[in-house]
Amino acid sequence: MTKIRNHIVVPIALSIMLIISSWNNGLDSVVGPIPQRPSYDNPSMWYIQNRGGEADLFYIISTETGDHMMGGDTCHLADIYNMELRKPMQKEMTAVDSFYSDKLNYFSPYYRQVSMDSWADSEKAFARLPITVSDVKRSWQYYLEHFNQGRPFIIAGFSQGAIAALEIVKHMPDSVMKRMVAAYVIGYKVGQEDLDSFPNIRLAQGATDTGVTISFNSVKSPESILYISKNTKACINPVNWRTDSVSTPFVLYGRKKNDTLSVHCDPKSRHIIVEGYQQKNIMPIIGCKGNYHDMELKFYYPYIRRNMADRVAAFMKSE
Repeated sequence: MTKIRNHIVVPIALSIMLIISSWNNGLDSVVGPIPQRPSYDNPSMWYIQNRGGEADLFYIISTETGDHMMGGDTCHLADIYNMELRKPMQKEMTAVDSFYSDKLNYFSPYYRQVSMDSWADSEKAFARLPITVSDVKRSWQYYLEHFNQGRPFIIAGFSQGAIAALEIVKHMPDSVMKRMVAAYVIGYKVGQEDLDSFPNIRLAQGATDTGVTISFNSVKSPESILYISKNTKACINPVNWRTDSVSTPFVLYGRKKNDTLSVHCDPKSRHIIVEGYQQKNIMPIIGCKGNYHDMELKFYYPYIRRNMADRVAAFMKSE
């Protein structure tokens, strides 16, 4: 009986091992080689502007890097020790600081972001994303312990950075949450499950409410919605800070000329409808005609900068 049992158990055990092995190999083929983990006690892992302000802006950059070779394999995650890959990341950090920070102290971490090429396949991109989110969460914890010094803060992220920002807010303890002026989750969705499962996610309803999440996605029409924002429940107009369909004009500031456009929130799709923009280029990899994902920060930066200051003032007044 023992021999018969062994003859049965051993092949089954080998089969299970082979199945698990095939799962791991499948995951390895999706994730690929993994670059060196960032150490956030290293100043080179940060872009920081400490202005002595009364509040901070912690900003998580969007996707700025593509696939690259690591050894003989294709790497789908940014190597933040590679100076060439860091250049576009630093460019966004610098631009956001100049456009948005104003009098806020500014902290932005380098992290092993998922490559732009990855987003052509949503399943692969999201399979690689845990490494990204892990880095950002560690940088956030380091910021709280070593940089924040108990000040009120705004947390903001765009696109891939918005995904990480949302994850941080979801699990933020009350002792930290009470200092959050607002979270700006730009260019990504806030779904019904997020609202139902995480009490920290409270959608902004106006220009000066605090402890809230601000989120919007811009399109010419609902036919141009991308998978990263489909079925979002969050929509606030980043010019008039209303959640209804009232339209408002705004100025798109350009190097050569300024254009006056208008925006309103579409109550059905929960997306910002932009009227009057003459799109010339389509965003690579995941873009489509009439989707303005790559313009979110450029469209509204004077209005968001003013809104950050207004929310900080409202927060300080309520203290």
